[in-house]
Amino acid sequence: MGEQKTSDGPISDAAVVAALRPFVRATRPVLAGLRDTDPFGLRARVTEEQGPDHERSVREKVLDFLASVEVPGTAAWASMQPAERSRWWVRRVGRFTTLIAAIPGIGGVLAKRLPVSSALGAAGQGLVLVAIAGEHGVHDEDELIGLLGAVLFRRELTVDRPDAAADRAADDRAAELTGDLAEPDTRPTLQRIGSAVWRLGRALFAVEAELDKHPHGNWFHSALSNLPVVGAVGKYLGEWSGLKRAAREAEKRLKVA
Repeated sequence: MGEQKTSDGPISDAAVVAALRPFVRATRPVLAGLRDTDPFGLRARVTEEQGPDHERSVREKVLDFLASVEVPGTAAWASMQPAERSRWWVRRVGRFTTLIAAIPGIGGVLAKRLPVSSALGAAGQGLVLVAIAGEHGVHDEDELIGLLGAVLFRRELTVDRPDAAADRAADDRAAELTGDLAEPDTRPTLQRIGSAVWRLGRALFAVEAELDKHPHGNWFHSALSNLPVVGAVGKYLGEWSGLKRAAREAEKRLKVA
């Protein structure tokens, strides 16, 4: 893939792919923590068998109830369709990442002069889109890069496999973005997840000119986000609207693929 400028803007496809590759790799431990962490042993209860005379304790009854809740690793989750699981990622995780993106909006117009808010919004959307793709059975790195390029940046990217040096560089960069979440014994917390989203957002500064292309709200959200203090509310509503639109676009592409 050459470094020539494309008709889509001053940033080449190669540069966009180079930014998205470590981004996609860094989402894996973050999403694994959100998807696979089983602090109450709920996943084990899905397949646990009890004898007919087994008397349920209060604790076991509580855990049985929790195992029926629609969260990853439970019986209810296993029975859900991919589209239903996708909505879970948008509503539960997406609200959290959207709030992170809205925080710079407190500064009103001044904050909007910096790419922080757009970068965080795009990063949060990218994280949720990778999760949605996984629920549809799409895990291939190049396919995920293509999906993010299309939905976040409105670009149909040509994604070539990196050479050995570029591959190692992507791994090193992904490790930096993931931080301590890459350590096997580290339990994901909201603070650690939030920090990871900030790092993912900073990684997208490399394609700063593309950031405003990510799905966002309408003129009302934009106008509200320009006001001091309440600008955070406008930014949140705009990013939330954009995330839902991004998720719908991703779903359509994944169903066609």
